[in-house]
Amino acid sequence: MKVCIHRGTKEIGGTCVEIEAQGKSLVLDVGLPLDASNPDEIPLHPVKGFAAPDESLLGVVISHPHQDHYGLAHRLPEETPFLIGKAAEAILDAAALFSPSGLKLKNVKHLTDRTPIVLGPFTITPFLVDHSAYDSYAVLVEADGKRLFYTGDFRAHGRKASLTDRLIENPPKKVDILLMEGTCVGREDKTYTTEDELVPQFADIFRATPGMPLVWCSGQNIDRIVTIFKACLASKRQFIVDMYTAEILRATDNPRLPQAEWSGVRVFLPDTQRWRIKREKAFDISDSYKPHRIHWNQLAGAATKSVMLFRPSMVRDLDGAECLQNASVVCSVWDGYLEGEKNQWFVKWMAERGLSVRPCHTSGHASVPDLRRMRDAFPDAVAVPVHLQDRQRFSALFRNVRLRDDGEWWEA
Repeated sequence: MKVCIHRGTKEIGGTCVEIEAQGKSLVLDVGLPLDASNPDEIPLHPVKGFAAPDESLLGVVISHPHQDHYGLAHRLPEETPFLIGKAAEAILDAAALFSPSGLKLKNVKHLTDRTPIVLGPFTITPFLVDHSAYDSYAVLVEADGKRLFYTGDFRAHGRKASLTDRLIENPPKKVDILLMEGTCVGREDKTYTTEDELVPQFADIFRATPGMPLVWCSGQNIDRIVTIFKACLASKRQFIVDMYTAEILRATDNPRLPQAEWSGVRVFLPDTQRWRIKREKAFDISDSYKPHRIHWNQLAGAATKSVMLFRPSMVRDLDGAECLQNASVVCSVWDGYLEGEKNQWFVKWMAERGLSVRPCHTSGHASVPDLRRMRDAFPDAVAVPVHLQDRQRFSALFRNVRLRDDGEWWEA
């Protein structure tokens, strides 16, 4: 078995790993680099089956529905076999109506926790893990008598922390290579706030805001949406989600997650999403939310008793609704988004409207202490870092590390 990390040995995002055995290949993730401005301008990796169909490519595993792990998948031939979680596929399919980052796949096998899939010389066993993306998997790949374990992206402080704990407590045995993410390596070596610990923090901000708290959060961060909903209940405010988020929640097919029909949830349709529904003539979707809608001219009257899920693309809607008096913006995203030049217009918009900005967030990735726990679960494996920037710090933190470079092939 031979392995090549085509991208990800020196950066966070854009991950793509190829494994070869007996003339066949398997790919783990086909991500878009975080700094890419146009997905169609990124050169495809030199994998047989990427530029044109090739029978030697047996499958492309998408470990979870974050664009830095699937963002080039739409460039591959439609015959390409994909392996992805059922809910993850449904989320990306639902997102395709509202966002160019959505994805519709045609040739799919579903990953199911600890259920092996055999493709030619490869046996692929997925392990459901905790991450900020819903339906995320680590993957064990076996071929030619060798075993490689790819952690994908994971954490152990979210709403599914028990999944990561279970994996660490009962890991696959006799693993030769541990391909481990190291996103948080180089940051403080500390544990992170849990989603449950965020609930009272959000609730305090909601109570202290005389107007409407606008929570800047990804509509696909299901854990965080549950956290916000719980804080809404604690602060006795209704939760307004946009229709895109409502569709993502519906796509999970999980009745335990907040849904549009729940008491205390309302659905708002921003102009950008209304335009997409009209363009695609997807009126069946918007019609299905009619009993649960809140319209732009109702937002001002509901502001003091509501919390609204928010993104910068909605600023015109809120300006038009005149619902920003005594409002606040709660940043529940990576704080680096406010520092870059790309979002300085948004920083200016908040300042001009006198909106207070309150951070309330926790990482979607494993803390260094939890990375140590994962590393220790595979004591005999060679650790190869991926999805990180500080390679030297990774080597200092963990034992038996082998650094690899993008494009380098090696024997497992």
